[in-house]
Amino acid sequence: MDNRRLLLLLIFTFSLVMLWDAWLKFNQAKSPATPPASVSAPAPQPSGSLHAPQAVTPVAPQGTTLPATQRGEIVTVRTDLFVVDVATQGGDIVRLELKDYKDSINKEKTLSLFGAQHLYVAQSGLIGEGLPNHKTAFTVAPGTRELATGAQTLELRLEAVGSNGLKVAKIYTFTRGSYLIGVTHEVENTSDKEVAAHAYYQLQRDTKAPDGESSMVSTFTGPAVYTDQEKFQKVAFDDIVKGNAKFATRADNGWIAMVQHYFVAAWIPEVGQAREFYVRKLDGGANLMITAGVIVPVPVVAPGSRLASTVSLYAGPQIQATLEQLAKPKTDGGIGAQGLPLVVDYGWLTIVAAPIFWCLEAIYKIVGNWGWAIVLLTVAIKLLFFPLSAASYKSMAKMRTVTPRLMALKERYGEDRAKLNQEMMALYKREKINPLGGCLPIAVQIPVFIALYWALLGAVEIRDAPWILWITDLSAADPYYVLPVIMMVTMLVQTKLNPTPPDPIQAKVMMMMPFIFGVMFFFFPAGLVLYWVVNNLLSIAQQWQITRMIEGGTKAANDSKV
Repeated sequence: MDNRRLLLLLIFTFSLVMLWDAWLKFNQAKSPATPPASVSAPAPQPSGSLHAPQAVTPVAPQGTTLPATQRGEIVTVRTDLFVVDVATQGGDIVRLELKDYKDSINKEKTLSLFGAQHLYVAQSGLIGEGLPNHKTAFTVAPGTRELATGAQTLELRLEAVGSNGLKVAKIYTFTRGSYLIGVTHEVENTSDKEVAAHAYYQLQRDTKAPDGESSMVSTFTGPAVYTDQEKFQKVAFDDIVKGNAKFATRADNGWIAMVQHYFVAAWIPEVGQAREFYVRKLDGGANLMITAGVIVPVPVVAPGSRLASTVSLYAGPQIQATLEQLAKPKTDGGIGAQGLPLVVDYGWLTIVAAPIFWCLEAIYKIVGNWGWAIVLLTVAIKLLFFPLSAASYKSMAKMRTVTPRLMALKERYGEDRAKLNQEMMALYKREKINPLGGCLPIAVQIPVFIALYWALLGAVEIRDAPWILWITDLSAADPYYVLPVIMMVTMLVQTKLNPTPPDPIQAKVMMMMPFIFGVMFFFFPAGLVLYWVVNNLLSIAQQWQITRMIEGGTKAANDSKV
């Protein structure tokens, strides 16, 4: 086996992956930083009977959200978890701060999921003749704007009168300790005719990546749809812009969300309620906005009666335990939002990454520090794969002992590649060395290591979590680059412990790799670098011990022959 070809193949594969990732980022739809001009934004229309969802195709609204100057009065609501700004023009949520999370760039400020640097709002309205939508002017009913001590819920009531005399209220219900917001449309029929309507709930967002997102770490940002039939489906911004978006459009279950790194906003209708989903680019001139929403039927309101329809809005962090609780049925304390934990982006190895994070969280509950939890989890994984690692290092140690003879063969048969390979294989056979013995055991471990990478990358629990000394946020890069430098040094040590390649060019490439990867890791989150540093240190200790034993045994055998 020509090790040089194997090395070049690995380098080529890695370069191809990096180029593919860069190409995807380059081709993502860009969003200008300037706010959009005012554009007419008609409400979405259902394309058929929502009582037979299999027969409908959704029609998304056109236009963009109203600029700040046309939002009317702003009402601010404060709870234990939120600071929420609601505009009376349309009753939209135009800003939503998460009080327990710091801004990605300015740690002196709290994070704004809606509003702030992004054009991102939650809208809702009714579809029907004369009924209010997200462009209607509402009035605010009297009431408290702050969750009182000891109170469990807080309601904000917005009222409007339809052109046909119907009285409509939009009611936001906030619950202590919950990122779930109830959004209710209450219709009072003061006419002499029945009223049949639909309600729509949508999220409008620009296509910019979340603030503070590292260019070295690519995570998904965009709409996602879940149904029991089609399961979890991401909808890329680029596909929406090109009109190639494919997703489930109708069901009697599921939800629609706007996903970004660490956080999610999701509209979750009642279980069993007919619904149709829509996702589309909005016409905003030079400004690019995406809307993702759901349309649900409202019960027919008889003359002189009052009925209400409620859909839940989850707006908050992607905490696994919280999402899993919401996915449970109502009988178990959830809301039946099946599949909601899938918004946590664990990449293509979710089936491995999810249990790894479960183990990491279990360790954290014992030690109380995410940094030490990462260290202990790395040790546990290293112990789990100890037999495979030992086999790999033994193979490399044996290769190290025969390196001088390989160099001699190269000098003797340097011009005859076929003869050189024949003699090398004969040497491997005599010494009982498998040339791939150092590669195959490591290849088995690669999926686990990649899954751990994604588990650390996708866990909001790691965000703003300190370790020791200068590491105050494991999700951010090391501010003084200490960990990346240590990682670079450990990689150099590992290179020295490995057998020296007989090819001088190959040897130089191997010596350059620690510096290339080290520079890349300067921009990686500290938690990921910590994992690699601990893994490298354990590998060095194991490899040094095995190499010492193999070389000691070889020397003793040679001495006995003398």
